[in-house]
Amino acid sequence: MTARGVSHTRELLRRGELSAVEHTTAVLNAARERDTLGAYVAVAGEEALRAARRADARIRELGAEAWRTMPLLGVTVSVKDLLQTRHLPTGRGSLLPNDRPREDAPAVARLRAAGAVVVGKTTTSEYGWSASTVSRVAPPTRNPYDPRLTAGGSSGGAAAAVATGLCDAALGTDGSGSIRIPAAFCGVVGHKPSLGRIPYVPNSADRLAHQGPIARTVADAALLAEVMAGPHPADPDSGLGSLDAPRTARALRIGWIEYDGTAGEVRRVTEQARLALMDQGHLVEDVEVRCTHLYSALVDLLAASEAAGARPEDDEWADPGRLEVIRHGRTLGGADVIRAEEVRQNLRATLRTVMDRYDVLAMATVPVEPFAADAVGPPWAADARDLQWLAWAPASYPFNMTGQPALSLPAGLTRAGLPVGVQLVGPVGADDLVVQLAGRLEADLGTPVPPGARVLEPAIAR
Repeated sequence: MTARGVSHTRELLRRGELSAVEHTTAVLNAARERDTLGAYVAVAGEEALRAARRADARIRELGAEAWRTMPLLGVTVSVKDLLQTRHLPTGRGSLLPNDRPREDAPAVARLRAAGAVVVGKTTTSEYGWSASTVSRVAPPTRNPYDPRLTAGGSSGGAAAAVATGLCDAALGTDGSGSIRIPAAFCGVVGHKPSLGRIPYVPNSADRLAHQGPIARTVADAALLAEVMAGPHPADPDSGLGSLDAPRTARALRIGWIEYDGTAGEVRRVTEQARLALMDQGHLVEDVEVRCTHLYSALVDLLAASEAAGARPEDDEWADPGRLEVIRHGRTLGGADVIRAEEVRQNLRATLRTVMDRYDVLAMATVPVEPFAADAVGPPWAADARDLQWLAWAPASYPFNMTGQPALSLPAGLTRAGLPVGVQLVGPVGADDLVVQLAGRLEADLGTPVPPGARVLEPAIAR
């Protein structure tokens, strides 16, 4: 028997076929010995086993009732190396020292409070600057379906760990697609909730970054998101991403977006998702969302934020690609940032109008197939000096600029055996609607299994 995600592990624990200590030990051993893709930069030790022993004691005491108050009891989770953790170092993918206190970020603390066992820190690019997982501190994270290719990023380590069973689920961050892109490339589910639904501490200056789960299934991702959600006094945006009246995912109006330059195989696979939505009774129509200067505004927002937090004396230690972004940021003035904010507000207004006509938007998560593992983008966008390092992912960053909930789930495999993701996007606060629709679509499309998963997944049966 092999680890297959949160729900699978919880059921084994509930039936007494597995103990939390056995499961945690197997996951830790696999992460140390069989992480051939570069998913982890740090693996937990005795603290994880202590948490597992506490989980077993609670299960013995309360039985099935234990999961009512601690819904992740005994489940293993990883944390992206951008987020602070109490018992594990946080390197942020950088040679620069991390000067933040060693304590749990609010989302991590909530996972632990729900009974989750933190088993390690997953690989990221430096400060999460790129949508691949390449840094100066660790080898690039590779794709579970083809190790010559990238896992995506910057939560690539998290997606690779989940795909290969090196944890039940993962906590990632998403500033311009960093949860959804690797989820699509690795054949797993990645959910970027509405801005503020899960607190992000310290809060990002550009208000682009979200935290969210990566998991095997939509239900697993939804459970983690629910556990981590809610206001926090240290994040002024937290609590904004809520909707008082959840809507049902039946007979929806869905706007389908097709991006120029979408690879033929990506288009072919996602067409199956489109047909599945139509077969479920939804009205699916083509829609085009136009907003001028959108990518350049994104670059300026990111670059200004990066430059504000970077000291010139540290330039020699910075990732060369990120340094190009920082240098661009240093050329920007207040008027440039104001213009970028105006573009963001225009996009929000445009999408509010679109969402008046449609309940949900759908599209390929990434219009290109995975590229080389050591690159930050496809060949035409792999050099950060021309500031095109995110231009190949036009379906991801707009929804960071608007704060809308977006979820990527597997749509199927290309003829070369590579995963393709389909993305669902709802109005701000309509996370439940997006999750409901994603769950129904997942039931029709199925969940792919990486070719090496049976080797990489830790055996957990007694």
